[in-house]
Amino acid sequence: MNNPSVLMRIGARYGAIAAVLSISLMIVMFYLGRHPLMVAPFVDFRILLYGIFIFFALKEYREYHQEGILYFWQGMVGSFFVVLTAAVLGSLLLYAFGNLEMNFIPSYVSAMTEYLKGFPEEDIERIGEESYQRNLESLPATNMGQIALMYIVQSFAIGLFVSIILSVILRKQPKTD
Repeated sequence: MNNPSVLMRIGARYGAIAAVLSISLMIVMFYLGRHPLMVAPFVDFRILLYGIFIFFALKEYREYHQEGILYFWQGMVGSFFVVLTAAVLGSLLLYAFGNLEMNFIPSYVSAMTEYLKGFPEEDIERIGEESYQRNLESLPATNMGQIALMYIVQSFAIGLFVSIILSVILRKQPKTD
């Protein structure tokens, strides 16, 4: 009971599965003509994917290793290992895919340039003309290292949000008499 290495192993196992599924979905999206990097963050499929795998990892730990008890901190630690594994392994797989598929970066640069050029004038004024131009001009220099790092950062942001919610929902403390 209360063995952190078990929690880490369970989290890493579910995180690895999430990483493979995540990159598989990105590859499918890419070949279906929808660049996966152009999906808005609030509709990113990793929200649901991480939610499912964090849920099952915490539930497995709580039910099979903790006799039905899960503290909030255990939920956060378990979630962290799911997200850490999914983010790092996912970014490595994405990096490998992006280096094998020669059209991945050029199609992203093209799609993002088109997207940025379609910004309304008031949005450009809001973010600043200088910032807008700098982003537009830096796009052609985009590389897979930057994309992989962006994937990790986004994964941790998504994972933190999902982790807090699921750690609260799944926590169960021992009854005190």
